[in-house]
Amino acid sequence: MPKPRLDGCKCSISGCTDPHECLHRPPASEEVRIAWLNFIFHGNVPSSVRKVLFVCAKHFKDECFTNLRQYREGLAERLRLIEGSVPTEYGGDGHTSKVRSTPRTQKPSFISAGCQTKPQICAVGTQLSWRTLRPHTRSIGIQSAATVRSVAVGPSRRLLPVPFPSTPLRSFKEAKRPRLEFEEQDISTRSANPDSSYHSAQPVTASTDSSWLSPTAATSSYEDAKFIVFEKCLLSLFETCPACTRDCDVQSRRRGTLLTVEQLCPHCRFFRRWNSQPIIRSTPVGDLHLSAAVHFCGESFEKTRKVFDAMRLKTHTDDVFRRHVSSYLEPAIIHSWNAKQCTALQSLTEEDQVIIGGDMCADSPGHSAKYGCYSVMNMQRNQIIDIQLVQSNKVGGSNHMEKEGLRRSLELLEGSGVKVESIITERRPRVQKFLSEREMKHYYDVRQMAKGLSKKLHRLGKDSDCGQVKKWHKSIINHLYWCAVGCASGAEKVSRWKSILNHIQDIHIHSDPAFPKCLHRTRVSKDPNKWFKPGTAALKRLERVLTTKRFLRDVENLSPHYQTSSLESFHNELLRSAPKDAFLPFTGRLCRLYLAAMHYNENADRLRKRPSNRYPLLFPEAKNGGHPGKQVKKEQTNFYVFNLIHLVFTEVVHDPQPFVCAATLIDVPQDKPALDDAVAACATLQ
Repeated sequence: MPKPRLDGCKCSISGCTDPHECLHRPPASEEVRIAWLNFIFHGNVPSSVRKVLFVCAKHFKDECFTNLRQYREGLAERLRLIEGSVPTEYGGDGHTSKVRSTPRTQKPSFISAGCQTKPQICAVGTQLSWRTLRPHTRSIGIQSAATVRSVAVGPSRRLLPVPFPSTPLRSFKEAKRPRLEFEEQDISTRSANPDSSYHSAQPVTASTDSSWLSPTAATSSYEDAKFIVFEKCLLSLFETCPACTRDCDVQSRRRGTLLTVEQLCPHCRFFRRWNSQPIIRSTPVGDLHLSAAVHFCGESFEKTRKVFDAMRLKTHTDDVFRRHVSSYLEPAIIHSWNAKQCTALQSLTEEDQVIIGGDMCADSPGHSAKYGCYSVMNMQRNQIIDIQLVQSNKVGGSNHMEKEGLRRSLELLEGSGVKVESIITERRPRVQKFLSEREMKHYYDVRQMAKGLSKKLHRLGKDSDCGQVKKWHKSIINHLYWCAVGCASGAEKVSRWKSILNHIQDIHIHSDPAFPKCLHRTRVSKDPNKWFKPGTAALKRLERVLTTKRFLRDVENLSPHYQTSSLESFHNELLRSAPKDAFLPFTGRLCRLYLAAMHYNENADRLRKRPSNRYPLLFPEAKNGGHPGKQVKKEQTNFYVFNLIHLVFTEVVHDPQPFVCAATLIDVPQDKPALDDAVAACATLQ
């Protein structure tokens, strides 16, 4: 560096007398360097220019610096120029804002009378250089000024506590937040200096504390990508002090998925606190996002935690997960389902005739079911429009759950103004009687009737004298489907169904005028032994199975257009979201049913993949070794999950009270009796 001029400024621009300490060299870029030289020499650049040139900060505008604010607050030692900046200010008041509040004392411009040389003036109390006596520069991690510096006392060199202002340097006062909702806490400390001690109870305020984030910034942070970071790799970033490059004392705390790292330098007192994720209403964003992803996808938190434990991946506890579910997640699910259901019902009111299908799925087989889920589907659109969860002990037993669920669904549809033309269900006697009293057109699912008939034919074919039934088993089932689809009236369905008894005897002309003869072409059979002989025991037993009074009455009401196979597919989705072996409370199971309905409605009408000739073979147990082909459809989507997560972080987490109040409107049956009654009952038995 060149020797300082007598005017106290090292700037190369003539006439600059400001003792500013931030000097800048011309850049290496030729075009920008020429602009600098023209400014320094006022447009008259000499042929030979000295190698070392400096321009002080007062000749640049405020927009030319990247850290002007940090420099003014004492958080930076030098001003950094933006690349390509050119000085434009020769003088004036523009430079005063860049000078610190404690500038250097100007050197005198006179020569002592007792000395014939230019004196080098130094401070009286020290022989050190001027930079040693510069004002203390604060760390970027501290927003307050330390009034007492650390002093090494005794052989242990224990650091004295550093007092800080009780309130941070901010323009607002932070609202009081409840403590973080965690029970577990892992603390690990790394100390580069074993002789020094650090008290975490010191009231230190760090600018990197994510709890200071605004609600908008914290809300949008849940969309950030997440990565798996190893603990040693992460803590290695805090081992060295960024101010003095010495070893630091590092202390880490974990609460759930949140990791807090506190770094303290015992030498220069640099301190900062770093959080691995933002915090909303005392809830870490990562914990809430993990709970929402697991619950909205219909998965089990216990199984997810087992996977995390196998990886030694830290997460929160079951109590925290259940608290998230009851406070934020379940109210969001109920709100979203109610909004979607209102939209669907509003569109159905504009249609003249609506065909619906209903079916019930119990949480356990037999008569021991506690909960029954009755689902109602719009058969024309293949969409679930209503779900009713019924508890058996509140309706008189599990046999009454299906009727009660159907009654609630029909009342909802009628109250919304939906005109139901017909309903398709299974052949339940209670449901048949209930719908006949309401004078509703009731159809039966062909698949359920064919399933029951197939079991009877299978048992009959096992007898030694009824071996011919096995040959006609598949044809009889196909004939039942043909009767349901190709007939215009119920009487014609019955006539076609009875014609099977003549057909299996090789008789194709019938006495019933509704169906006088078979519609197939006359052909000579290659196996004459397959025909039934009139009057045989096998024919009589088969006739009793096919022409019972109830069966003929039900054949008349077979559904001619839609079947409930789509409802069976929806029940498979129910088993994934709400498995029968999982214990769930009433509200929890109802929310899982809503999630399954939203998933089914989103993926019900998926298109098949291209090329269209991809048909994988399936081997279901019901086919007894058969292998039907199935079209390959496109992958399932889960946009409803992202919509629910967005709802939680944008609305529910900031003001959960309206959503919780809407969830409390659900009529939840009380399972547990009062404690006093239970104690009194036990005392009576004793």
